[in-house]
Amino acid sequence: MEYTKLGNSDVTVSRICMGCMGFGDSTKGQHSWILDPDASRDIIAYGFDHGITFYDTAIGYAGGTSEEYVGRALRSISPDRDAYQIATKFPPRTAEEIENGVNGRQHVLNNLDASLKHLGLDYVDLYICHMWDYHTDMAEVLEGMNEAVRSGKARAIGISNCYAYQLAKMNDLAERNGWAKFVSIQSHYNLIAREDERELVRLCHEDNIAMTPYSALAAGRLSRLPGSASTKRLVEDQVAHSKYDATEAQDDVIVNRVAEVAAAHDTSMTAVSLAWLLTKVTAPVVGMTKPHHVDGAIDAVNLTLTDEQIVYLEEPYVPHKLVGVMAFNH
Repeated sequence: MEYTKLGNSDVTVSRICMGCMGFGDSTKGQHSWILDPDASRDIIAYGFDHGITFYDTAIGYAGGTSEEYVGRALRSISPDRDAYQIATKFPPRTAEEIENGVNGRQHVLNNLDASLKHLGLDYVDLYICHMWDYHTDMAEVLEGMNEAVRSGKARAIGISNCYAYQLAKMNDLAERNGWAKFVSIQSHYNLIAREDERELVRLCHEDNIAMTPYSALAAGRLSRLPGSASTKRLVEDQVAHSKYDATEAQDDVIVNRVAEVAAAHDTSMTAVSLAWLLTKVTAPVVGMTKPHHVDGAIDAVNLTLTDEQIVYLEEPYVPHKLVGVMAFNH
């Protein structure tokens, strides 16, 4: 495993981040394929034993039970709090909060306290705004996140699902006020979803903002040949279907090239897809529910693609429409 600083922070993380949306109580979330406490701990421990120290969850995953499972597992695996780094995320204000006059600052702090209780920890290493809140003054949100850093409850802050101009505006606001800046961005970025390369990637490289993209394997599409046996998630994950179904034919050209490069290296498609992403970003967030998911991610860190192979993988890409929260008509 390799380790690196998270952007302009003093937080050191593994180059692979274990995505923890697959852990939690299935009765409290929208996914039936997520793992129970014991199975979650097994995968977290397997990843930790193989050098993964960076774990990403959210208060919105399975009603907060993902945070509970992750915190419980890591506390039992290592008594050394410095041995692992946890990122968690908070959502926009709810309609009820808006009606009750809970402002952006208090919303952040309330959610952070709830997350820390779920995790059983005194602080998180990275606290992330899960998406831009179009119904809240984002200056209030940033003020609350700054307070989280100043109080020691968060070592650093980041944002997810926003445009480059929004990230730039917020960090400019933070600089003018002497507040903590966003050190990371978690966005939708992989071999078949490269729209971030238009502006966001350049901004992050110039300002040393860490990129920790989610959907690193396109919900599994970049880890298996088209037409392979479907997984339970591949069938049930409607969010992923909305992102990839419309471009399936053109994406399959890239997926088939991933398989060719994997065969040339005698490795997995997972390793090739993530090795490509590791040439672009700080630490991709990789969902893992089975040991071979961990193995493929670890192999990626040790795999060097040639310049020719990178061009070969990238060449068939065509523009994709923005989908999900990034395409929402605000």
